[in-house]
Amino acid sequence: MIAAQQKPDHATIARFRARHEDALGKLFSSVLSMCKEAGLVKVGVIAIDGTKVHANASHHSNLDYEQLAKEILKEAGEIDAAEDELYGEARGDELPEHLRTREGRRAALKEAKQKLEAERAESAKSEAAAELVVPEVKIELASEVIVPRIQGRDGWLLEARRQLDEHRRREAKPIPRSRAERLLEAERRMAQNLEVERAANESYEHYRAHGRDTQGRRLGHPPKPFKPPETPAGKINTTDLDSRNVKTPRSYTQGYNAQAVVNEHQIVLAVEVSASSPDFGHLEPMVKATKRELKAIGVTETPGVAVADSGYWNEQQMDHVVADEHVQVLIPPDASKRGTPRPGWQGGRYSAMRQALATDYADRLYRRRKAMVEPVFAQTKHNRRINQFQRRGRSAALSEWRLITATHNLLKLHKHQIAVAAA
Repeated sequence: MIAAQQKPDHATIARFRARHEDALGKLFSSVLSMCKEAGLVKVGVIAIDGTKVHANASHHSNLDYEQLAKEILKEAGEIDAAEDELYGEARGDELPEHLRTREGRRAALKEAKQKLEAERAESAKSEAAAELVVPEVKIELASEVIVPRIQGRDGWLLEARRQLDEHRRREAKPIPRSRAERLLEAERRMAQNLEVERAANESYEHYRAHGRDTQGRRLGHPPKPFKPPETPAGKINTTDLDSRNVKTPRSYTQGYNAQAVVNEHQIVLAVEVSASSPDFGHLEPMVKATKRELKAIGVTETPGVAVADSGYWNEQQMDHVVADEHVQVLIPPDASKRGTPRPGWQGGRYSAMRQALATDYADRLYRRRKAMVEPVFAQTKHNRRINQFQRRGRSAALSEWRLITATHNLLKLHKHQIAVAAA
């Protein structure tokens, strides 16, 4: 019906999905509203979980900075070869012999980047596609927020990286189709990562040098100064720059951590896509996302209890969810595979949560978790064979995940209406 009995080419479908990314993502709320009208949006108990979904990229495309520099040089060489074939070799600017030295490689890399930027500007179809430099990332590191976490220097680094990741999420920059553009963007991101790391270390050392403890006394000896590496550390995927090598139950895969909040009717209430492999840190954002989705469709009821596995144990977020969002949480501090408690996880809220889960009422609530959320992932990935995102980039993956879960809700709604009609 939509295609008027024609068979559109796969490229036509791909362009349609890219052009209407926002509209397709908003279908999730429309379908959820239909489920509400059918009485399927109950929020007494909600289950939160995540599943790893393959990205449209291979882990073999993960490169470190040196490998990335070689690829940029190689790409620039191919551009030169194509230009020589068209215009001859009048310029004679082949790669020089001094590439064997570090200084020579840096100079050649700079020249190659300039050539790729010129090629990018010529092939770009819009001003946005031709834009290379993005607005500077504003990192705000507050000692009163970071210090209570008792993580030392690592706490400052984690907060800086979190803010950088949040900036890129809000920016929602599409992944370029051109390999030359992707290489340049990958190099820019790795350099940006290093600058943020330097800024976080400088802030930490400044706090240690000038900060005061709760008694107003100077802190101890200043820390050992941070010596930044000459080149950015880590790797980045040159096919889908937002994806990561995330951990699965059996191995690792290049992909995303797709989050979902499900009710007792197995209706998906909220979704999110993250590049972070563990579920730690997603409890509060998913509860807030659920309340936003419910508010958007006119549901004023607040979720009563949120259940999640031990991977969501985050004391700060648990406190915020209970105090600020008014949602009780049931999260075991120990994984189901552990026969004994984690070392050091005794007393206090650890024992309190274990005792709460040992009661019949809390145990019955928590046991619903698997029957609520796990079948949704099994139906999607095993029965429907949707185990990989087709488009690239976190924003595109989120739009696709919202569309996938919207169709899941539609199937649930369809079966519900059939059952009601037959009753």
